[in-house]
Amino acid sequence: MLHPMQAFIRDEDVVEYEELQAWTGIGGDRSVEYVLFYVEAELEPYAAALDSVESIRWYDLTPVDDGAFYAYVCQETLPADRSWREAFADLSVVPVPPVVYDSDAAFHMTLVGTGEDLQTTLSSLPEDIDVTVEAIGEYDRRHAPVVGDLTDRQLEAVEVAAELGFYSVPREAGVAAVADELGCAASTASDLLQKAESRVMRRLARRYGRRTSG
Repeated sequence: MLHPMQAFIRDEDVVEYEELQAWTGIGGDRSVEYVLFYVEAELEPYAAALDSVESIRWYDLTPVDDGAFYAYVCQETLPADRSWREAFADLSVVPVPPVVYDSDAAFHMTLVGTGEDLQTTLSSLPEDIDVTVEAIGEYDRRHAPVVGDLTDRQLEAVEVAAELGFYSVPREAGVAAVADELGCAASTASDLLQKAESRVMRRLARRYGRRTSG
C-alpha cells in the first residue's frame, strides 16, 4: 500500500527528513488532491522521483536553503490511500499536521477527537496497515516541532540541566551535577546534552534561520 514516494524514502538514501504540512482533505471521495511537504533531501533526485510517479500531475519545489525545500504537489488520489482514509470519514477525528515520514516508510501522525471515534478509526483501518499507538492523552503540541528528534533520555537530560541552572547565565550547575541527578557518569550526561543541543539547534537553524546560501 506504499505510495511510490514513501517507497523512495525507504529505498533510496536521499531524504533525511520529510513532513506533510498541509493537504486539501483526508476524507471524502477526492479524485485529485493538493499537498504541501517540507523536505530535507537532495533536490534533483527527489524531483526525478516525483517525475516517475504517474499519479502526480504537477509539482513545484521551492528551495529553502541547501538541502531543504518545500514540495507543493497536485496528485491523483490513489485507491490505496483512499482505502485507509475512509477510516476517518464522518468522524470527529482530526489529523494534526505535520505528518512525519521516516526511513522505514512509516508515518507518524497526531489525531485529535473523541475517545470513541479514535477507537473506531483504529479498528476501521485496512488490515494491511500496522498501527502502533505511541501516546494517549490531552492534546499538547507546544514542544513537538522543536524536540521531536530527541530521545526520551536526551529530553530528560535537558530538562534536568535547565532545572539545575546549567543553561543559566552565569551557569549555576555543571555537567557533574546533571550527571548526579540523572544517575549516570559525567561523560554520559555530557554526551546526552551535546546530542540534544546539536539536534535542536540544527532543526531550529534549518527551519527558522534567515541566512541564505550563495
